[in-house]
Amino acid sequence: MPKMRKKGDLPSKPCAACGLPFAWRKKWERDWDAVKYCSERCRRAAKSAGAGS
Repeated sequence: MPKMRKKGDLPSKPCAACGLPFAWRKKWERDWDAVKYCSERCRRAAKSAGAGS
């Protein structure tokens, strides 16, 4: 069984839409490299902003 990690030790990266840092989540375990947005709201906003241009 893997050791528990503290929240501060988890990897993080900036959101592509808002620029705020967000931390790794268990549900993103398999595709952490592909995750670009911190939330559905940012993903939708980036998608609609790109479609309008």
